[in-house]
Amino acid sequence: MKRKKIIAAFLLAVMAINMFPVQVFASSHREAPAIADDPLADNTDLYAFRSPDKPNTVTIVANYVPLQLPQGGPNYYSFGENIRYEIHIDNNTATPGDDIIYRFTFKKVNEDPTTFFNIRLGKQNLKTTYTLERSMDGGKKFQVVVKNGIVPPPNIGTRSISSPVGLNAPDYKTLMQNSIATASTGEKVFCGTSDDPFFVDLGGIFDLGDAPRTTGTQPRDGVACKNVSAIVLQVDISTLQKNRKPVSEAKNILDSDYVIGVWASASRQRIRVLQDDGSENTSGPWVQVSRLGMPLTNEAVIPVGNKDLWNRLTPYEDLSYIKRFGNYFYNPELALYMDDTFFGGAVPGLTKLRIQRNSLGAFGFGNGQDGLYGLKGNAALKGTALDDAIFGKLLLPAAKSPRSVDLWPIFNTGVPNLKPYQLATGKNGNPLAEGKPFINNFLPNGGDMLRLNMATPVTPRNHPQFSSGGIISAAVLGLTDPAYNSNKNLQWIPNMDGFPNGRRLEDDVTRIELQAVGGIALAAIGLWYDDYNGTGSPVTQQLVNNLTYTTGIEANDMPFQSIFPYVAEPFSGTGPCGGTEVTPATNQSVRRSVNNNLSKSTLEIASPDFFVTASPNPFVNNNIIRYRVSTLSTVNISVVDQQGRLVSVLVNQKQQPGIYDIEWKSGNTAKGVYFLTTSVNGQAKQTIKLVKQ
Repeated sequence: MKRKKIIAAFLLAVMAINMFPVQVFASSHREAPAIADDPLADNTDLYAFRSPDKPNTVTIVANYVPLQLPQGGPNYYSFGENIRYEIHIDNNTATPGDDIIYRFTFKKVNEDPTTFFNIRLGKQNLKTTYTLERSMDGGKKFQVVVKNGIVPPPNIGTRSISSPVGLNAPDYKTLMQNSIATASTGEKVFCGTSDDPFFVDLGGIFDLGDAPRTTGTQPRDGVACKNVSAIVLQVDISTLQKNRKPVSEAKNILDSDYVIGVWASASRQRIRVLQDDGSENTSGPWVQVSRLGMPLTNEAVIPVGNKDLWNRLTPYEDLSYIKRFGNYFYNPELALYMDDTFFGGAVPGLTKLRIQRNSLGAFGFGNGQDGLYGLKGNAALKGTALDDAIFGKLLLPAAKSPRSVDLWPIFNTGVPNLKPYQLATGKNGNPLAEGKPFINNFLPNGGDMLRLNMATPVTPRNHPQFSSGGIISAAVLGLTDPAYNSNKNLQWIPNMDGFPNGRRLEDDVTRIELQAVGGIALAAIGLWYDDYNGTGSPVTQQLVNNLTYTTGIEANDMPFQSIFPYVAEPFSGTGPCGGTEVTPATNQSVRRSVNNNLSKSTLEIASPDFFVTASPNPFVNNNIIRYRVSTLSTVNISVVDQQGRLVSVLVNQKQQPGIYDIEWKSGNTAKGVYFLTTSVNGQAKQTIKLVKQ
């Protein structure tokens, strides 16, 4: 019997490990089997945001050709010929499909066939130009708006770019600025190589979800010092708005008439013939081979068997495939590793993220639970977005589809400014009541798109509360900061223009999406975590754990430019690699909001008087104990073994209010299980299980 139990446990662990998606979180870098063999047509990322220095415009960044090594000569990556790169805009639910399309095609000319160098004596090999066409009727007619646009050469190095034997340019940034074109219809355009704006610890993620690292190694930005081919387009809001209205005419900062959906694609002709002389001919109808809207959809949500099909579809076909794809959002695979009922212990890096299985003592959002479906037909849903009379069954389709109320709209419809999709501020404990508005990018015309409300004001990049946490940071401020939580009126909150309301270059989409899978959006609207007992503060340990979660990498390896095209210049193969290989968690705005703004408020939302975290855990030698003291107190933090014997006293003194970090240097302490015990003024507080590996 004992042997059978051991075998069963082993099989369960293997199944849990094998179920973890090894293709996740490179955003869209090599995300599907077929497109991995066609890097020139591979969408990597998509961004859409109101331009920080020109707020009457929206900037769209569509990146292609992943993981370019800057020293990858002599045949450097660039945009491919015989490929249509397209940016699609949907701005009107009354019209089917796209409303605006920008189409880019590229051409290469060999200026000097006598050399193997890419650049020599002022000539390029191969020099790339582009044509930009625009359609304002969904693709029926196209107009050429840029012809012979310049693509800067790859940033090979100083001799190739700046010396007299190369291009003799002042520097690479000058080449980038000089290549910016203005379309005949007013758009500003840049096409060229840039540093990859995406940032994530790919090594940790691919190491069976080890992000943040739990093995004692340092986090490392997996796309640092790698480049992509960027298409950057800056368009006046009046061009993108469905009635051609400028943003100054918006009724308010969440005006529904200013919502757009953006997606990007790459297409090839169906027939490709290789010739004996090394050339090729293409013919036949165009076939979409890659697409991207929301980051990480095809990586973290769609399973391998459907990834190539997903790339062939348009967002407008997604809803027709709802029976095939819907359940991947309603019951996402990643949620299995944030739920101790399933495989929560299989991925220690995600320990801070746990799904609500009994929110408010009644609602379960774990995979296979009913979420809010139990309220179907209840008068409490009348007038809410979940009312069948308003949106049909779009957001509450069936039993056992728990995440249809949060993850599904985030990815596939946008979030409406209707009950219950408002902050818990002012709801008085009823999540279905009217609360404080903070997002409205609802556009149910299609499926997977990056949706942006162009009326939402820009958060200045130098604002003290600007945060890579995007909408999550805005929610924290709207719930806890007295400047925003004193009433439930619509008002601007910093970072309302952040992901998933569009996507800024600075937004940490990996962290935000993992927090969302971990139920943070549910908590923001008042469906609190299971450790809230219905009295006192809903800012419980589970909520704090989610808000303070980090993958270890929270900023790009290079600073973004403050002016168009905003992306950082590409790395060269001969220069330094950004100055550092490890990008630590540098943007602490969300933590400041959590730790400093969770003060007593009119909502009776207050943080615990003491909380403590330990990271990494499990650990090898040392780990950091972080704790918060709310009032002048005598604090004791000790480590005991499984028999309750004292191993180490880390803190035993009176301390002022604040946040403290201490390191437990376990030294020669044996491997095994220990407990971190804490007390404040002699009263026992939290106990944390520590595992030394």
